[in-house]
Amino acid sequence: MPIDAAAALAAAPRTGEITWDHKDVQLYHLGIGAGVPATDPRELRYVLESRLHVLPSFATVAGAGAPGVIAGLDRPGVDVDLAHVLHGGQRLRTARPLPVRGTAAVTSRITAVYDKGKAAVLVLRTEAADADGPLWTDDAEIYVRGEGGWGGERGPSGRTEVPDGEPDAVVERRVREEQALLYRLSGDRNPLHADPAFAARAGFARPVLHGLCTYGITLKAVVDTLLDGDVTRVRDYWTRFAGVVYPGETLRARMWRERTGAGAVVRVAVDVAGRGDAADPVLTGAVTVA
Repeated sequence: MPIDAAAALAAAPRTGEITWDHKDVQLYHLGIGAGVPATDPRELRYVLESRLHVLPSFATVAGAGAPGVIAGLDRPGVDVDLAHVLHGGQRLRTARPLPVRGTAAVTSRITAVYDKGKAAVLVLRTEAADADGPLWTDDAEIYVRGEGGWGGERGPSGRTEVPDGEPDAVVERRVREEQALLYRLSGDRNPLHADPAFAARAGFARPVLHGLCTYGITLKAVVDTLLDGDVTRVRDYWTRFAGVVYPGETLRARMWRERTGAGAVVRVAVDVAGRGDAADPVLTGAVTVA
């Protein structure tokens, strides 16, 4: 069996060190569509080093995306075909605002392996800390088609409900034709996002956008629209990837403000404008804010 759940879970954590500076932050922000219009002060805070704010989702690529989805699959008990791999979901919890430049120790390990019948889901956790203490904890859910069916724990349901009622805000963001080619320079070099022949082997009409690019585009939309551009208010950002996005399409993000026992939450549902049914999102999730 290509996935040995017991071996994957028993494997020792991997540790390393990552570094980043303002150029890495700027490249990431450009990769998720920041800087348009190029003279807008609200956009310049993401791309101009003299006033740079770091969007928390930068944590998913800090240090060139290490360990990343591809590196995360290079583990004992895991031997899979990249053409069968999709990013199923992501959760980021921040301990404090991310610095513009830094060095951090990172520890990564597989914390769960679920049997979904026709697929397996691996949960890869990465924790980062610098000299001042913890920075973030990041969980990536890696969906591997054709690798389930061994009788393991099924895990939590991947279904999420879109809130009822009219959203508090709706914004559209066009994905540029070269968006995936630019975003992959931040670390995720999976050929699914660049090579048409590889994408065809994986069952797609053409290369698809990185799920984490949609993830970053969505968080930026929430911060810019409902948080007054204040990146430091984001505490927890969780999403489920429910469909694919192709470069050149336009994302439509609907946002609902809610109050819970834990504080303020912005729920999000993102679909592709022009496909028709807004009830069939490509991403759903929630942002917990201060």
